[in-house]
Amino acid sequence: MHKPLDNVFLIGPMGAGKTTVGRQLAQVLGLEFVDSDQEIERRTGADIPWIFDIEGEAGFRRRERAVIEDLCQRRSQVVATGGGAVLDPDSRADLARSGVVVYLSASADRIYTRTRKSQNRPLLRTQDPRARIAQILHDREPLYREIADLIVDTERRGVNSATTLIVKYLREAAKSNSASTPACSAQS
Repeated sequence: MHKPLDNVFLIGPMGAGKTTVGRQLAQVLGLEFVDSDQEIERRTGADIPWIFDIEGEAGFRRRERAVIEDLCQRRSQVVATGGGAVLDPDSRADLARSGVVVYLSASADRIYTRTRKSQNRPLLRTQDPRARIAQILHDREPLYREIADLIVDTERRGVNSATTLIVKYLREAAKSNSASTPACSAQS
């Protein structure tokens, strides 16, 4: 199966750099940039913490599923997905068939450092946010890897380096006219 190369979906945990890398990648590729969490907020007129407070995580996930389904029908975009978008099997299937899926990975310690001051992370409203991040990574890592065409470790890799690596992958995929090559990993 040949995947569309004009859609790039960035998956991974909160704080891995999906929005930052996504904006730069879209600019380099001349594509539209969409952040699925921002799209949920735009459609509802409410911020994500409020949605979690009123509808709970299950309500938020239903909204997230609908947005992912819609975004997978569009073309010529770079999409930064929410960290939990992969929890829904239908969303994983949609993402995997609708474009190139890039998993931005980082350690629990790095994610904690990047997110510890954020007030917009409902899943981290806990006594031990670092432990919660570790649990989230443990639960979601297999799901991220399941659909990833490319894995980019953002632990010590900057935005420019990550963007360059993704562009290189896309060019190679275009040359071979197939983005359905086995997932590869770009560590460090």
